[in-house]
Amino acid sequence: MPHHAVESTLTRPATSGELRHARCGVPLAANADRTRLMAVRGARSPGGALHALRRRLDVLLPIDVLSTHYPDRHGQVLLNVALGHTADRALRRDAAVVGQRPRDLLRRRVTAALTRAEQERARRLEDRLESLLAHHTPHEVLACVDGLLHGRQHQPTRAAP
Repeated sequence: MPHHAVESTLTRPATSGELRHARCGVPLAANADRTRLMAVRGARSPGGALHALRRRLDVLLPIDVLSTHYPDRHGQVLLNVALGHTADRALRRDAAVVGQRPRDLLRRRVTAALTRAEQERARRLEDRLESLLAHHTPHEVLACVDGLLHGRQHQPTRAAP
């Protein structure tokens, strides 16, 4: 049976006791602030791994979203989202109105939100570059970027703002 890497995003930091209890059944690695966890789970498919971990850990940890850590052969990262009763009912109602399955509508909405976020990040970067180019030559900007990137080759990357 193949193994799949799964990332868990928590709604709040897990307590030491919650992590200890969850680790009794599933080997987990936590990030420094205990809001994200990694696990490797054996299953026939990535979706099966997500489903199995949701069943196993949902009662032990404040899980918000489970996702596959690596894209599948289609380049997709799978998500396992547990919606509250009100959100689930609204999603089902909206899906019925447009004649789609709830998961397909949710997929479209998440994809659209990610596309908007990516476009917004690109727009902010362009704005910042335009501001830099108002005060510096293109050569100065490129030389500075080259220096920064060359200096980071041997340093860990920082999270984006």
